[in-house]
Amino acid sequence: MSRVIQTDSVGKQRQTLVRALALAVRELMRQGTINAQTRDLVAFLVLAMEEIAQNIDETVKAWEKRGYWLKADRFRLDWEWTQVVSRRLRQALAEEDWEGIVPLVGEVASRVGHVQIPVRHRLGEPWRGAWEKLQSKPRPLLR
Repeated sequence: MSRVIQTDSVGKQRQTLVRALALAVRELMRQGTINAQTRDLVAFLVLAMEEIAQNIDETVKAWEKRGYWLKADRFRLDWEWTQVVSRRLRQALAEEDWEGIVPLVGEVASRVGHVQIPVRHRLGEPWRGAWEKLQSKPRPLLR
């Protein structure tokens, strides 16, 4: 029997989510008024950052198994912002505090602004329906 090779690793998922975050932030910056799409975009930012934050431990598990504690801790610190910003953004979106959402989106933009997305990307519009998903999904239990 041959080995099963997982082609969709956590690192690839994280990379795809970061590209989708960058795309959503750019689309959000183009919004002139607050409408259903704006709500979907902000909800998608929350969901994507929560998913990234949840997958960090799975990434560093192999490093910790080999005793690379510094590398694992540094990686956790590099991605800690996703947990913090997603929590604040979720709260601001629940309260519909659009003045509070703007600086949080700016913080996300500063983190993913360097990401280059090709003109012919395959991401589509992953934020469609994110508002309903966010409302139906319970708040995650993160540190």
